[in-house]
Amino acid sequence: ADLLGGTFLDEALFFEHAAAGLRLHGWVARPSFSRSQADMQHFYVNRRMVRDKLVTHAVRQAYQDVLYHGRHPAYVLFLELDPTLVDVNVHPTKHEVRFRESRLVHDFLFRALHDVLAEPTASVRAAGDDDAVTRNDPAIAAEATPVPRQHGMALHVAERRAAYQAATAWQMPPPSAMGAVTDELVSDRQESADAEDLHPLGFAIAQLHGVYVLAQNRDGLVVVDMHAAHERITYEAFKRARAGEGIKSQPLLVPVTVAVSRREANLVEENSGVFSELGMEVDRRGEETLVVRALPALLRSADAERLLRDVLADLVVHGDSWRILEQINEVLATMACHTSVRANRRLGIEEMNA
Repeated sequence: ADLLGGTFLDEALFFEHAAAGLRLHGWVARPSFSRSQADMQHFYVNRRMVRDKLVTHAVRQAYQDVLYHGRHPAYVLFLELDPTLVDVNVHPTKHEVRFRESRLVHDFLFRALHDVLAEPTASVRAAGDDDAVTRNDPAIAAEATPVPRQHGMALHVAERRAAYQAATAWQMPPPSAMGAVTDELVSDRQESADAEDLHPLGFAIAQLHGVYVLAQNRDGLVVVDMHAAHERITYEAFKRARAGEGIKSQPLLVPVTVAVSRREANLVEENSGVFSELGMEVDRRGEETLVVRALPALLRSADAERLLRDVLADLVVHGDSWRILEQINEVLATMACHTSVRANRRLGIEEMNA
């Protein structure tokens, strides 16, 4: 709160994640709390504040699908790792570091943050929100919140109460049946809760103005932009399919020759596996000449020389490159937009819930 203020804490999610000898914990703001400037970004490595391009890139990648262009996330993060795996003497002010396993650190940061932001109901407790648990747990909320009741009125009647009980006995099921009804209600309630966990936006009720879907969940009513929702669902499906089958490459009809420095040519040979994973086939021809023979199939129309130079620049600075994956995701996003449902199309309840 002293660093970024109470508003940040109200909109932040606290989390902890550990794997491969790395531990990350801290607070990340929800996408709705984005900034126009990168003025609320604090990252610590073994309790030392740093500003690192690899870290910035990993965070930006984790937020890229949930932030508008030009907006910046807010966070306070702490990374702990073996001191021998990080060099803190890169810059005189010691604000820059160099990770010996840069790709491992990048992927770890990306996966940890991506998983937190992917929680559909933000089940991770919001930092500084003492009522979060109560609001998220209906059982606790029911106990904590007094239910308004109307005080009963005294009824003065001459007949004995037993007479009324006898007269209305036919309306009451036997005790065994009452137990069965109670069990059925509990079962239905549990199934309903499980269904809402699987469908955090709830279930569709109606379509509004041919643009929005009105849904209902346990918290109330939700208005959903049907095109944006369908586009996001399609985009995630495309990404899963691409991740499952890998990046396919497509040979160029005419290979592209690129003049580079000797250092860059050496980088291609040293990182041949990286280029293969990215769907690029690059051969060395001479001391300072490279030949691009294949590109990722989804980027077959890209400028081969420019793409190669950009990847080489990433390898020089970061020791790895995520540029191709970024461009592929942009293509997938465009494909998802064009294949998603359009406005003013009438949808049935089943289609809206699909």
